[in-house]
Amino acid sequence: MLNVHGHELAVRTFEAALKSGRLHHAYLLSGPAHVGKTTLATQLAQAVNCTAGDPPCGACEPCVRVGSGAHADVSTIEVDPEAPEGARTVISIDSVKDIIASAHLRPYEGRTRVYIVQGADRLSQHAANALLKVLEEPPPDVLLLLLTDNPDGVLPTIRSRCQLIELRPLPVARVAELLRDEHGAGEEQAEMLARLSRGCVGWAIEASADESVLAEVHQRTERIVDVIEGGLEARFAYADALARRYRLDRAAGREELFLWMRWLRDVLLIQQDQGARIVNLSWRTTLERQAAALTSAQVTRWLRSITETVGTLDRNVNPRLALEALMLEAPALGTARVSGAV
Repeated sequence: MLNVHGHELAVRTFEAALKSGRLHHAYLLSGPAHVGKTTLATQLAQAVNCTAGDPPCGACEPCVRVGSGAHADVSTIEVDPEAPEGARTVISIDSVKDIIASAHLRPYEGRTRVYIVQGADRLSQHAANALLKVLEEPPPDVLLLLLTDNPDGVLPTIRSRCQLIELRPLPVARVAELLRDEHGAGEEQAEMLARLSRGCVGWAIEASADESVLAEVHQRTERIVDVIEGGLEARFAYADALARRYRLDRAAGREELFLWMRWLRDVLLIQQDQGARIVNLSWRTTLERQAAALTSAQVTRWLRSITETVGTLDRNVNPRLALEALMLEAPALGTARVSGAV
């Protein structure tokens, strides 16, 4: 049986399809980063090649080989990090040539060839058109699993030929319980990580096991605080740095903007006397200081601007221009005023 945390509807859908032998030839797994898309895709690849009676067993040779990335019939396609800078935000046609070349061949060591496309919204036009040929005439022993955190960015011709499965974040309380019961986290740590994870259990588990994950979030949050409390020059420098990061890794750039949104939401919660619900628990003093220095209307407008900027960037506009415009719209929060609010 599939072993994933949460996502009961998706699990029931796939287990019923596996038992009846009516698995669709292509699925679009949608959800935020670290919500479990890759885990579910891997287990599906195991299930269709598993030799046990109730797949996936996770222990037979095909399951172990799929889990370790060594199975000859399971391929992962994603953005090439070694590509030239301008090409690192798209999946090129070269990256899907393996699908085109091998999809109509018999599986080499298992029953089903599985192709996992990470970041399906980043398929170039040529790559999408090439993949479309396989989607339109799928061989019986091929399963395509397209993963994305931005389903609206996937070409309609691709979306229409896949069955959409939405994976939603888990309730924060459930993530905290999981961290305590299965990963040995203390009460305070579990609560903090669960809130920061926004219900994405994969991130929470990784952060509980690797201190560097939380350290990186702390550094990024420090940078946001410096930008909010800095002048226009600091904000433009930040916009330039974030634009470069976005061009190299679109998902990381979007995640940083979501970090901004969570921060400003915390400021609003404190302004509304709901500080018990904030995400950034260790930054309460700083949040309270900024909540006193800004009005709720300013924070709300800033949040709206960030949301609009995320949508603008998804439409492939110039990242630097979009982010500089965002910084220009941000309310001024001078150092003297911030200090006086302590």
